[in-house]
Amino acid sequence: MEDFILRVCLALPGFVLAISFHEFAHAWAAFKYGDDTACRAGRMTINPAAHYDLFGTIILPLILAGLGMGIFGYAKPVPVNSRNFKNYKKAIFWVSFAGPLANIILFIISAFLLTLMITQVPQDFYLYDPFVQMLRSSVFINILLAVFNLIPFPPLDGSRMVSIFMNYDMARKYEGLQRFSIIFFLILWQTNLLGYLMRPALYLGSDIISLFYNMLV
Repeated sequence: MEDFILRVCLALPGFVLAISFHEFAHAWAAFKYGDDTACRAGRMTINPAAHYDLFGTIILPLILAGLGMGIFGYAKPVPVNSRNFKNYKKAIFWVSFAGPLANIILFIISAFLLTLMITQVPQDFYLYDPFVQMLRSSVFINILLAVFNLIPFPPLDGSRMVSIFMNYDMARKYEGLQRFSIIFFLILWQTNLLGYLMRPALYLGSDIISLFYNMLV
């Protein structure tokens, strides 16, 4: 139980920040392209209380942490009214990409802070180990969320970025794949498919950390 609580406490800050910024980015991008639906709903904020989903933000992460699989989950989707967009295709693409992009930015910031912590802070600092582990968790969580959400399978963000390049009939059939999303997600988790998708991003993440390290030493 103590190990479980420790794992949750170390991963929680990075996880909460990652999903909050992800949804805030969707809301902010929608607002910039003319839709204030999320703003009026109080979702254009990084306050986790505005974005949490009972199952996706609390129950699922705790179950996965209890199984030793690390913390992963999702927040409540941001409401978007695409009829308010002036440039529909461009808006849909960037509003969809804004969430994963926010996680990519957070990953880079976390990687820099992690490298800064390792190279500039003495190891005998009493919070050294917790901070290093929190930042490592934040790096991994943000890479995972970015890659996962860019998978072009409905209803993930990547599917909306792809569907705008299809004609109406093809897009409707493509979006109909959403009814198989649970099966698709189970296949991802139960096979090594997600690992293959994550591997290039993890290699890139290691390279960026190495780059920061060489800049700071």
